[in-house]
Amino acid sequence: MRKTKMSVDVITFGCRLNAYESEVISRGADAAGLAETVVVNTCAVTAEAVRQARQTIRKIRRERPDARIVVTGCAAQTGAVEFASMPEVDRVIGNEEKLQSQTWVTTATLFDGGTSIAAQDKIAVGDIMAVKHAVPQTVSGLEGRTRAFVQVQNGCDHRCTFCIIPFGRGNSRSLPMDNIVGQVRQLVENGYREIVLTGVDITSYGSNLPGTPKLGKLVKHILGDVPELERLRLSSIDSVEADADLLDALASEARLMPHLHLSLQAGDDLVLKRMKRRHSRADAITFCAQVRRLRPDIVFGGDIIAGFPTETEDMFARSLTLIDECGLTHLHVFPFSPRPETPAARMPQVDHAEIKERAKRLREKGEAALRRHLDREIGARRRVLTESRALGRTEQFTSIRLNGPAEPGVIIDLTVAGHDGRQLLAA
Repeated sequence: MRKTKMSVDVITFGCRLNAYESEVISRGADAAGLAETVVVNTCAVTAEAVRQARQTIRKIRRERPDARIVVTGCAAQTGAVEFASMPEVDRVIGNEEKLQSQTWVTTATLFDGGTSIAAQDKIAVGDIMAVKHAVPQTVSGLEGRTRAFVQVQNGCDHRCTFCIIPFGRGNSRSLPMDNIVGQVRQLVENGYREIVLTGVDITSYGSNLPGTPKLGKLVKHILGDVPELERLRLSSIDSVEADADLLDALASEARLMPHLHLSLQAGDDLVLKRMKRRHSRADAITFCAQVRRLRPDIVFGGDIIAGFPTETEDMFARSLTLIDECGLTHLHVFPFSPRPETPAARMPQVDHAEIKERAKRLREKGEAALRRHLDREIGARRRVLTESRALGRTEQFTSIRLNGPAEPGVIIDLTVAGHDGRQLLAA
């Protein structure tokens, strides 16, 4: 996603948290007086994400030879030297540093000082593991978006064998509940009808706060303290950490949207063990069944990795059948790619062609599951948040094409007339 604000262009890769942080970056860079600067906020979750960031940086230099290019985000945090060695890059900034206003003041000073930057000043990336607290940020909205993201935590305490993100984000640290409620209230006052709670591992919320409040308590506080909020949505969760208050809120509060995206990753128990996941296949199936009993209109999404090291065809088949047994609708498929310094990178690898073929089969299975969901929606009456003049999202996060132009950012009642295999069509 690209957003232009004054003289700073911020290009965002990856997750909702990155999108939120790009707003903080944009504000800090503008306040520092940066001019003719492009900030690339990178993702490191896959090798492909890093490749795309590098490709984008080269393209920016070709198209804007006079612009300054700053690289930040998870790929910059974990690969600072590699990005700094690119001739197109003027400065590399770490994930913690990018949120500090002084970083952008210093960057503006360096850029004003001449055409070249001393080697010792080119990289501003600290030890992310030394960061102990999440610093509250104030974001009045997200440019070009009709739903607002609110960060509730950052980092992750788990060490899944395939994942590099803890080394880009650090350990889990949560924002105080009162600060989060205040952010939500301000965004609602600014006209946002839907808020999405985001972070790296949001179901670990509160582990470093006094009294260790859980995500469910936070959700209930938001809904209780901001009655004007019409829709609250959660980003990806780890089902094994879902607490009783969260399940109760799903069962009893219509304003908490009936859509959960689950970090599943695989459907075979041995693969899950080798991934160092904390749930079993049975745990995932049981959780989905339990939530569906509590909230019959719930729709599930899920992340699944194709071709994890040592995965056999039988193991992969159990990931395929998990889609049906959990009743997944919105599937995110990730072909496995070894990330530097992770244990999975040292395990026996599956052939690349086989990984690609398995990813294709997962996507086809996901497309069939989505079509079944779309079929079931025909004739239903849905409240839709408009994202543009032509498109919106239902409560279940299903895309729907509107029956006429509408103002973005409003909620309208629509009847589903049909679908095109990918999205619903309004009557």
